[in-house]
Amino acid sequence: MSKPRILVQLDCDSQPSVFDGVVAVDAGVDHLFRHAAVAPDQVRELVYGAIFTRGGEDLQSTALFVGGSDVAASEKLFEAVKKIFFGPMRVSVMLDPNGANTTAAAAVLLAAKHRELKGATALVLGGTGPVGSRVARLFAMEGANVRVGSRRKDRAEAVCEAIGKRTPAAALTALELDSDEVVVAALADAEIVIAAGAPGVELASEGARQASKSLEVAIDLSAVPPLGLAGIDAMDRANERDGMICYGAIGVGGTKMKIHKECIRQLFTANDLVFDAEEVYRVGQQLAG
Repeated sequence: MSKPRILVQLDCDSQPSVFDGVVAVDAGVDHLFRHAAVAPDQVRELVYGAIFTRGGEDLQSTALFVGGSDVAASEKLFEAVKKIFFGPMRVSVMLDPNGANTTAAAAVLLAAKHRELKGATALVLGGTGPVGSRVARLFAMEGANVRVGSRRKDRAEAVCEAIGKRTPAAALTALELDSDEVVVAALADAEIVIAAGAPGVELASEGARQASKSLEVAIDLSAVPPLGLAGIDAMDRANERDGMICYGAIGVGGTKMKIHKECIRQLFTANDLVFDAEEVYRVGQQLAG
């Protein structure tokens, strides 16, 4: 008889994410242990509690979820967790701070439904943020020509450098997008655009988007007006606007939720799974297939 499935939620915030807790329960977790304000130097005892209480095949009935609103802090927790494991003493772990990995995976997978990614030119607006940088990572992995847009070119260059270390053959261009005219130029021959900037910040005007004669897919990941891509509705889900397929944040949300739940379920199929952006994306591909 298999052991009950226990998910240990490690959150860097003062209160652990209710959203992540609800998704875990809906994904079929039997018991949810939630820990708040976790710092990297506190991880060891928490991980030991997860790996030393069960052995053999029973280890796969325990898993870890690392989250929080501070993505950089969550990434440090994730790295600390992985360093504690040794030999067979490990459990599966997933990183999804502020939904960055699952949202990025959903956005890229939806783009792939309408346009072959390999060789496509994809512009990522807000490309240096938590979601945008992951969108760029996934596009690069799939062989797209990725344009990383930011209001500061040095930040865009830093993201391109980091992605290049992961994917040496990646085709990456850092862009400083500090005016609508520059955005128009960046969109001119792009087939895909994804806006992943801060909520309530317009990154491209409706005119800039409409001026592109090559755009096939436009995806906006902000649900707070004004949206990142003007003229797109947050509810859009494969709606055609101005000759292109459009998705809004809520339209992407259904796919994001399916990926999140499936990742949680798969954590309990083995005791050595590690889900970062790329692995979350692969789970999404399985669902799409």
